[in-house]
Amino acid sequence: MSTKKSNKNRRFNQKQTVSFAGGIGKIISYKPVSNTWTYAVQMDMGPEPSFGRIGFETTIILEETELQAVV
Repeated sequence: MSTKKSNKNRRFNQKQTVSFAGGIGKIISYKPVSNTWTYAVQMDMGPEPSFGRIGFETTIILEETELQAVV
């Protein structure tokens, strides 16, 4: 049996806005892993904090079950 999932089994697409426990972001990439999909999500920046920023963006890796579509 093949472990590769077809694209039609994915719930989310590149550049789609999603929400998760830590906030909101956009999917920048995805790949099949262990019978599910994992997604690289770039978090929304939001307003700059008073102490400034360390970097320009934060990207996190989340499993499909951790994401919700934003309508």
